[in-house]
Amino acid sequence: MGKFRKFAASVLAMAITLSFAACNSGTSSSSTVPSNSSGNSSAAASTGEKKQIGIIQLMDHPALNAAHDGFVAALEEKGYKDGENITIVYQNGQGDTNNLSTIADKFVGDKVDLVLAIATPAAQAVAGKTTDIPIIATAVTDFAEAGLVESNEKPNTNVSGTNDMNPIEAQFDLMFQLCPEVKTVGFLYNSSEDNSRLQVDIAKALLDAKDIKYVERTVASTNDVQQATTSIVTECDAIYLPTDNVFASSMPIVSAITTESKIPVICGESNMVDNGGLATLGINYYNIGHQAGLMALRILEEGAAIADMPVESSTDYDFCINGPVAEAIGVTIPDDLKQYVITPAAS
Repeated sequence: MGKFRKFAASVLAMAITLSFAACNSGTSSSSTVPSNSSGNSSAAASTGEKKQIGIIQLMDHPALNAAHDGFVAALEEKGYKDGENITIVYQNGQGDTNNLSTIADKFVGDKVDLVLAIATPAAQAVAGKTTDIPIIATAVTDFAEAGLVESNEKPNTNVSGTNDMNPIEAQFDLMFQLCPEVKTVGFLYNSSEDNSRLQVDIAKALLDAKDIKYVERTVASTNDVQQATTSIVTECDAIYLPTDNVFASSMPIVSAITTESKIPVICGESNMVDNGGLATLGINYYNIGHQAGLMALRILEEGAAIADMPVESSTDYDFCINGPVAEAIGVTIPDDLKQYVITPAAS
């Protein structure tokens, strides 16, 4: 993908035309079908030979894969390598809550030393099974809202980590700069994802303040995406997609429909733009995964008390515009934004 630019969270309220610094989006990890046997012995955790880390990921899509890769990279940078001085057990729930529950039971039964949970449902699955094992989570929009901590500032539970809250107001500034004629915004999201509902509620409040209309369609699974998208494009001038796991994994379906209908899609993160969205100013999942890895190291190396570790936020964001999509739907990119145009490999 092309070069992205970053900017500090403290300047989100400023104009989106401020300068950005280049950033790295990370790579994708492989997925593992959940099973009752991880193929790794739990003896290391009980004997102290090696620390054992369980990784539970909601599903396979580029953003969550990047968070996984960032976490592992942070450990490796400090000299911790799977199979050498630590044991990493990676399990992917494939979007199924029953799988997540099975994986969580396995990790608790094996008494792993720490769990990395990637995405809100994964974190909730493990947190519901243990109050003793430290759980570092990432790709969770609001830990308190999800019931994982008492407060984001002082968890007082066995859970902390890095959130993926987006600069939502700046994302809408971007939408209206690229598409100034938008009168009605469409929201597409999975109604069962706490993170998605939270982001959409924030976005609705912003649009209410601007007297801009909006419509919405919600889905329960990827099976509903095509129908919801086909329905909403007839009622709106642009679509906003939060960092929703169902839609992140279904972007080719969304893009095929919205491109044909010439409806611009502003996304919650850059991998969704790579896969057919128009633009974003969003979270870099590799970076928040790496940040979560550093938090895990404080627990494993220093014995830090997770109950006292505040949830951490990203300090920089990816900014990109999908050039081929813009051309296909007839969006003219302002001169001061052309430096952020990318041409994804899939285009």
